[in-house]
Amino acid sequence: MAEPNRTNTGAEYSSTGERIALFVQNNRRKLFAVLGCAAAALAVFIGALVVRDTLAARNIGRVEGFTERYDALRFTIAEESSAEDVAALLAELSAFAPGASGYAGSRAYALIAGIRGDKKEWAEAEQAWREAAKKAGKKSYLAPVALFNAAAAAEEQGKIPEAIALYAECLAVPDSFPSAPRAQFAIGRLEEKRENREGALEAYRALRATWPNDTMWKNLAQSRIIALGGGEG
Repeated sequence: MAEPNRTNTGAEYSSTGERIALFVQNNRRKLFAVLGCAAAALAVFIGALVVRDTLAARNIGRVEGFTERYDALRFTIAEESSAEDVAALLAELSAFAPGASGYAGSRAYALIAGIRGDKKEWAEAEQAWREAAKKAGKKSYLAPVALFNAAAAAEEQGKIPEAIALYAECLAVPDSFPSAPRAQFAIGRLEEKRENREGALEAYRALRATWPNDTMWKNLAQSRIIALGGGEG
């Protein structure tokens, strides 16, 4: 039997390794170009991750500094003696928060909301809490806390439908939000306030069904069910 012709003209080869070697030899420039592009893309990707992580760490450091300043001022925010320091902190937070992401952005907006709430500027506090929830993201434990506080600020303004909607949003991930039963009770309370008896009963019954082991809020809900003539729940 004649031996196969092993030239570089496309003749049959006896092993896969030889075929690969021939392919590399004939296409080495293209392969090196592709590998070079891949290496460059990887370097850019790694560089972007490093920049992102560095920026995130820097932003967290900044927001911790803002928090310390807020804690030092929080009991005197409404006093004239603190007006200049409060205004400066609020201005810096307002410039920082929109460009910060994740925890740092959410915490910055929460601080803005805290200042606005301390000053009883409820519309501004509500908006800042809403922004804090957006920055936190739906899966973060910070989101339901921010939404709950936004609901309270809306309630302070007499915005009952908006407050009910915000309390309801808190319940999207109830297992990760310790105040979920309280938010559910608030829905019932506000439904009563706008004279929606059936809506209130529904909210209170849902509280009892969803959190049977939460004695305080379950019992409060039961007392309201009885007061509204809804039987034993």
